[in-house]
Amino acid sequence: MTTLAFLGLGAMGDPMAAHLARYAAAHGLTALVWNRTDSKAQAHARAHGSRAVTLEEAAGADVIFTCLPTSAEVSEVLTAMEPHLKRGAVWVDCTSGHPQAAPAQRERLTARGVTLLDAPVSGGTAGAQAGTLTVMVGGPAEALEAVRPHLAFAGKVVHVGQSGAGFAVKAVNNALLGVTLWATGEGLAVLARSGVDLGAALDVINASSGRSNASQNLIGQRVLTREFPATFALGLLAKDAGIAADLTGEVRGSAPLLAQTAALLRAAERVVGEDEDHTAALKLIEQMNDVELK
Repeated sequence: MTTLAFLGLGAMGDPMAAHLARYAAAHGLTALVWNRTDSKAQAHARAHGSRAVTLEEAAGADVIFTCLPTSAEVSEVLTAMEPHLKRGAVWVDCTSGHPQAAPAQRERLTARGVTLLDAPVSGGTAGAQAGTLTVMVGGPAEALEAVRPHLAFAGKVVHVGQSGAGFAVKAVNNALLGVTLWATGEGLAVLARSGVDLGAALDVINASSGRSNASQNLIGQRVLTREFPATFALGLLAKDAGIAADLTGEVRGSAPLLAQTAALLRAAERVVGEDEDHTAALKLIEQMNDVELK
C-alpha cells in the first residue's frame, strides 16, 4: 500500500494536506501528517482522517511532501529523517526554497535511494483550499510522472527543468508579483496626491494596459478596503524576491529592477511587519507619500 506523508501544516500546507488525505482515502492509500507543533497534526488527523506521526514514522513513506517556510527548515527535517528514509521513495518539496539548496539536498537524498523534486506552488491560500494550485517542478521528469497522480492539491503541474528549476521559477514569479504590486502602489499614491478617486483610477487601469493581478485582484480587494487579510505573509514575499536577486548574481545576470524591488520589500517587512499580508507593503508607500490608499 502506498503511503503519503505531508510535513508542514501552515496556511498553505494544512489545506494541501487535507486534499491529500481525501485523495488517499478515496484510493485506499495511507496519509500521514507531521507538524512542528504536534497539536496541529492531531487536529488535522481528527478533521481529515489523516494520521499524525513523528518524523521517524513519516520517513517510511513512499512519497514525502514538505511545505515549510524555507530550505533551512527542510534541511533540518531531512537531518532528522535521513537514517530512516525508504529506498525508492520520492521527496516532493513544495517549499518556496532556494535553488542553491536543491543540489545539496538532492545529493543527500540520492545517497539514501530517494529522488528529490523541487515543486513549489502558486495560487495562495484560496488555491490551496480549492485544490487548484499551480505546481512548478524541477527534477527528473520520470519521478514527476510517478507522483503526478498524488498531487491532489494541484490544478496545473508543469515540469520546468532539472533540480532547482522549480525553486528558481517560483522566486522569479513572486518577485514579479512584488514588482507589479509595488509599482501599482506608487502610481496610485501619485494619483491620490493629485486628488484622483482611486476606485475610478483602478477601473480605468484594469481596462487598460497598466492592469495586472495586483491591480485587478489585490489592491481593490485588500488595500482600498483597508482589510489586508492575512494570506501570504509580507516576510515570505520579501524572502522570495531576495532569492530572485540572489539567483541573478549566481548566474551573473543583470536585473536591477528585481534587486530594487527585493530591497524595497525587505524595508517594508521591517517597517510594516513580516507577518502582515504582503499587500500591506503598500503601507510603506503611503508613509513615503503621506497619503492613504482608499
